[in-house]
This record gives sequence, C-alpha cells and structure tokens, in this order.
Amino acid sequence: MTDADAIRINPSILAADFVNMQAELGRIRSADFVHVDVMDNHFVPNLTFGPQMVERIQATSPVPLDVHLMISDVDRWAPGYAELGAASVTFHLEAATDPVRLARRLRDIGARAGVAVKPATPVDGLFDVLNEFDQILVMTVEPGFGGQSFMPDQMPKLRRLADEARRRGSQVWLQVDGGISEATIAQAAEAGADTFVAGSAVFGADDPDAAIASLRSGAAAAHRH
Repeated sequence: MTDADAIRINPSILAADFVNMQAELGRIRSADFVHVDVMDNHFVPNLTFGPQMVERIQATSPVPLDVHLMISDVDRWAPGYAELGAASVTFHLEAATDPVRLARRLRDIGARAGVAVKPATPVDGLFDVLNEFDQILVMTVEPGFGGQSFMPDQMPKLRRLADEARRRGSQVWLQVDGGISEATIAQAAEAGADTFVAGSAVFGADDPDAAIASLRSGAAAAHRH
C-alpha cells in the first residue's frame, strides 16, 4: 500500500450546486466517499436535508456515502440512514445517549459506524472504546456551516487520538472536517488524520478530480514525515 492509498478524500456536498446534484456528483468520481451533512436546525443552527434527499443521493452517487448527522436524538434516527444504504454513518457524541450501543446497531445494519466530536468536546472518554467505532471525526470548525476557517488548535486532540489508536493497535479512521484545503491538509495529516472532508476546495475548483488528487498527494506527503 502506498501512502496515497491510506488517504481518503471525501468532498462535502454542502459546497455543491444543490440544483444540479447528480451532475455535481459526477464531477468527483475519484473521491473515496461523498460527505453528506444532515442538519436539523436544532443540534446545529442550520437546516440541510433529511432521509428523502439522502436516499436520492444514494441512488445516483458514483461513490459511497459518508453521512454526517448533525442532529439531535441520533439514537432514534441514525439507524435509518444506515438502512438507506449509506456506507458510513457518523453521529455526534454530544447527541447520543449510548454511543457504543448505537455504533453496534449501525454495524449490524451494515454501515461503518463513526462518532464525531465538536471542538470543545474532549476525546479521552473514547480511548477505551476505540474498537467500537470505524471512524472518529474531529471537527476542525464549529459544526453547522460550510466555508469556515480551519482551527489548528484541534491538532493536539487529533494527535492524542492518533497516538492512542496506534498504542492500542486500533484500525479506526481519523477524519477531519472543516476548512480543509491545500493550505491546511498537511497540518491535519501530520497530526494523524487519514480521512479528509473538503468542500469548497473540491467543488469550487475548475477540475474537482484534479483538486482531489492534489489534496491526496499533499496529505500523503505529510504522512511520510
């Protein structure tokens, strides 16, 4: 496996043209996943779309779905997104009453189970249950809106997670979401991230697949150091 093979680039459709979603999805065929942000205007102060839209994206996307649930009451709602066929479903630690039980339910349905943490949320409580999750998402902006600036002060948290995962022999993916671009991806990769959500850096480019390749090579180069 090359360094680039260990890097995943997941473009966020928050930065896509919603009216031409099928065409937009066709522009990112080299992506590993398409990142789908579901917001309920309750857990975060913004509203995007729900199961019906996710189901249509699932039916038309050439790449698997990485669904990020920024919603309340995830214990109730998250399994439904796995049942729609999403390859990965990530819920927020802050919104779950029983994160491990929910992760096991998502895996039982057939999805990868991810857990996300807001910038102010510590990750130490996840160390003993790392193997219950397939992915941990460290938010590098406050969740709720695209186009925000990357928060480098989240890198120590990410580094602690990466060190702990390595120490325990965990295969968990470490994802970052927020302000990821060619200018910031190396910082996150050096801190241990291997899965990157990028919105405007991909969909705002003239050639999204070329942007994905550039982000991938930048992260892979940082991983080697």
